Amino acid sequence: MAQAIPDTMKAAALDKFGGPEVIGIKTVKVPSCGDDEILLRVDAAGIGAWDAWEVGGGLADMIEGGPRFPYVPGSDGAGEVVAVGKNVKNFKVGDRAYGFAFGSPKGGFYAEFTAVKAENAARVPQGLSIQQAATLAADGITALRGLEDQLQLKSGQRLLIFGASGGLGHIALQLARRLGAKVLAVASGEDGVALVRRLGADAAVDGRSGDVEKACREFAPDGLDAALVLANRGACEAALKLVRKGGRIAYPNGVEPAPKGPAGVKTMAYDGLPGADVLQRLNALIEAGPFHLEVGQTYPMAEAAKAQQDVARHHLGKLALRIH
Repeated sequence: MAQAIPDTMKAAALDKFGGPEVIGIKTVKVPSCGDDEILLRVDAAGIGAWDAWEVGGGLADMIEGGPRFPYVPGSDGAGEVVAVGKNVKNFKVGDRAYGFAFGSPKGGFYAEFTAVKAENAARVPQGLSIQQAATLAADGITALRGLEDQLQLKSGQRLLIFGASGGLGHIALQLARRLGAKVLAVASGEDGVALVRRLGADAAVDGRSGDVEKACREFAPDGLDAALVLANRGACEAALKLVRKGGRIAYPNGVEPAPKGPAGVKTMAYDGLPGADVLQRLNALIEAGPFHLEVGQTYPMAEAAKAQQDVARHHLGKLALRIH
């Protein structure tokens, strides 16, 4: 029996843009479910490195009709489908689903209910908990867009991932291995190196204290075929010079400074754009075998401001916000 949907809900929301301190628990209206949307009762939300930018007003000019206050941030999350729009055919009430609501005029996932475009949602992949799936959409989409659509990664190619122990990086590492690539993972700290080795990196080096250039030469004596740059610091630029002529470098928009490749190497910035096709590909790769989503810490909704501060500090994998 379908559960009753309340008129109002609790959300970690803000009345004005600013730093993490503007986030507080507020009572807001439950968003309506449009004809092409699903309404999720949210179990958990992902904490993105870009969430502080959103809370600071970075998305304001991109939101259809402008931002509405109280403003609910949070680009990805997961929960149970409690309503389905009349044009939606691939979901039913009771499904467990995760989704992407970046820039939605109806608000994001830091709330008890979130409306998501059906094309920007998918069922929770087999093998992942709903809490793990809550942190998947934004980084999973961005990782796969980079590996398949930009780098056009092929089986047997040698790939460098810079920033491999973070939320995006540790997902990209596993997807690249599933695509048949050999991966050199540049991680953050000894704990980061341990994580990427556990997740199947063919070689790993600490980007803070290790000799990244030496590791690249040993891993790919004839040059790297491709590089996915998720953080640009330290030895990144020196390592990118070892991408072979005809190779490719990709990085998501927002990586600063923008990485530069050597002559004869195509360097591409891109966005992690959602869509039914990329989510279908992502689920198929995840369900092809054991897949680990590292959730380093989970916070209660009341600690959303602290979570946003902590995401800027050293951590492994993803951080999450527990909603229900």
